[in-house]
Amino acid sequence: MKDVVSVFLLALLGTLIVAVPGWGLLRLWRGRSITLHICVLIAISVLSTLAAVIAVARGMFVSSHDLHVLFIVLGLAGAVTIAEGLWLGRRLAADAMWAEEMRLRERQMEASRRELVAWVSHDLRTPLAGLRAMAEALEDGVVTDPETVADYHRRIRVETDRMASLVDDLFELSRINAGALRLSLASVSLGDVVSDAVASAAPVAAANGVRLVAAEKGWPTVIGSEPELSRVVANLLRNAIRHTPSDGAVTVTGGRDPEGGWLAVTDGCGGIPEADLPRVFDVAFRGHSARTPEVESDGRGAGGGLGLAIVRGLVEAHRGEVGVTNVDGGCQFVVRLPAAT
Repeated sequence: MKDVVSVFLLALLGTLIVAVPGWGLLRLWRGRSITLHICVLIAISVLSTLAAVIAVARGMFVSSHDLHVLFIVLGLAGAVTIAEGLWLGRRLAADAMWAEEMRLRERQMEASRRELVAWVSHDLRTPLAGLRAMAEALEDGVVTDPETVADYHRRIRVETDRMASLVDDLFELSRINAGALRLSLASVSLGDVVSDAVASAAPVAAANGVRLVAAEKGWPTVIGSEPELSRVVANLLRNAIRHTPSDGAVTVTGGRDPEGGWLAVTDGCGGIPEADLPRVFDVAFRGHSARTPEVESDGRGAGGGLGLAIVRGLVEAHRGEVGVTNVDGGCQFVVRLPAAT
């Protein structure tokens, strides 16, 4: 019994000689990385065991040969354990960073959803109130002269088109965010898509006094779904025309490089503030806080700030990228897509 007590006290003493400073070191480094903490903890465990063995061996007069063998075994086990702890620490650190990024992304998405619901509620409530007032005025006979009646009818049509466009954008965005978008991928001539989109946007550009110029050659063939790519180009053109002043120009160019096919839409908006560039493709971002309904020259509403968010969603669904940079006199949106072989 006396030997057992002696062994216990010697082992405890050897362990505490290493463990106490180790605990202090962990407390001092508590703000450091997970990998460092795991490695230090494993080193404390191995060194504590080694110190306890040395203390007990000295007290029990273990031979030098046996003690040397024991050191080799403990050293090898400690090296392997520390290496495994280093790998595990890096894995845990990476998982923790990924989890934190996911939580941050979820918070951002939740804030974006709340903002979108608030803005869309305003964008729908305002025209609905106007529609109801005009409909009641027409129904009650408050407005009777033909000119005012015709103006009411025109405004009802404009607001109806605007709400229909907003609902369509919301439906498309919900499909993208829910992962319900199904693309029929094929080889698509980007030149044909741009030609059709330019022809459709030409009346809007002419009504705004904006010149719409598209390159005649150099267009690549890309892998994509033609309806979705047409919407991407149409949204970019409408956005560019809306923000380009009269007598300005919107230029559409394209080409192919080692990274794939690309499309660039350059406008004359005067540039985007650097602080707003990262938010351009955010849902419901319009570049200003006012939510007053805008009406374009073609009689359609300016939308709910969802056009560029839809562009990003559709491009990313094609495994492509979209970005925006400021250029001389305006900004340039560049879409990159996988090129057809």
